[in-house]
Amino acid sequence: MKKTLSIMLIVALALTSVFAQGAAEATATKGSVYWLNFKPESDATLQGLAAAYTAETGVSVKVVTAASGTYHQTLTAEMDKEAAPTIFVVGNAAGVKEWSEYCLDLKGTKIANELNTDAYNLYDADGKLCSIGYCYECFGIIVNTDLLAKAGYKLADIKNFATLKAVAEDIHARAEQLGFDAFTSSGMDGSSSWRFSGHLANAALYYESVADKWTAGPAEIKGTYLDNFKNLWDLYINNSAVSPKSLATGGYDAEAEFGNAKAVFYQNGNWEYDALTSKFGLKDSQLAMIPFYCGVEGEEKAGLNCGTENCWAINGKASDADIQATLDFMYWMVTSKTGTEKLAETFGAIPYKKAVAPANVFLAQANQYAADGNYVMTWAFNYTPNVDAWRAGVVSAMNQYDADQTAANWEVVKTAFVQGWATQYKAANN
Repeated sequence: MKKTLSIMLIVALALTSVFAQGAAEATATKGSVYWLNFKPESDATLQGLAAAYTAETGVSVKVVTAASGTYHQTLTAEMDKEAAPTIFVVGNAAGVKEWSEYCLDLKGTKIANELNTDAYNLYDADGKLCSIGYCYECFGIIVNTDLLAKAGYKLADIKNFATLKAVAEDIHARAEQLGFDAFTSSGMDGSSSWRFSGHLANAALYYESVADKWTAGPAEIKGTYLDNFKNLWDLYINNSAVSPKSLATGGYDAEAEFGNAKAVFYQNGNWEYDALTSKFGLKDSQLAMIPFYCGVEGEEKAGLNCGTENCWAINGKASDADIQATLDFMYWMVTSKTGTEKLAETFGAIPYKKAVAPANVFLAQANQYAADGNYVMTWAFNYTPNVDAWRAGVVSAMNQYDADQTAANWEVVKTAFVQGWATQYKAANN
């Protein structure tokens, strides 16, 4: 009897060993995912997302979130480990140069085929698709559609610079009668000038980057589209309740002006949504964002200024099983109901065909522009060398122009853009 029990015990142990080995081999065959997350504020949601995928598929998904400001150091340390991340972030040209050899070429993958735009994708010098955008922000000209209607217009009336100019100048001419003006103030103090020396400057920099096919920050710029930048700036400062001569000292509150229905147009971004709806009580139906119409040929097909440094890369040095598991997980995130809802909840706008419309109406409109076939005005201002010093020179020149809008003073602005760029590039690159 004891002998029989011993034999049965040996068989049981052997079977347990076989099953355990089989389970381990199955797990190895199935592969696993390790996502080194870039956005600390999204950690809780992404942990839930990972758990949901594992429950549905049995595939292990580990999400590790780098502390704010430590992503590069964390990535460098983790990539040296045997179990390195299979998803990581490569968000700009410098990142591509540093990590290209680790990046799987994503061209032709199912996840890449789900993108609704190529605008946020990053390629290396050999044309390898190193990383793909997974969320973005947008900016443009915010419109109070109720006030626009009270002035006798609708959004469809504005489709290029000529029509925007006609509407804005008419509203400004009737401001006293209407009880509101065309544009909010364009203060040039530190709390506001970034909207113009940074974001509005993108109107000129974006079109030049497309025309000259920038793939990195150039040592020099031409200023080809500075007249288009001037078109919008003149429209802003000359069709507002505020005197252009007073802009240098600033002290204005453009957000409150717009929120309190004192102006139809307000240049800013999707980050204003919460304040406008919560603080000032504006409804989604009252809000829209239109592109930077500035007089460029074909701008009727422009979309919003959208950009990101949040771009997924896959570790091409991982095992084949882990690479496939990672590709499958990423595809699930951007196509499944659970995945798309969770991504919309934590990231807002994602550039994928099956994206859920985010609660933020401006991000939803950015998605709609892209879905309708409009081109994205990508963030070319991110190429700016010694950004703070360059912008300070531009602001100083713009203040001189605002005080006295002569052709000679506009040449000062051009010099600040073009020669200032070359000067700061040399300073930044020795």
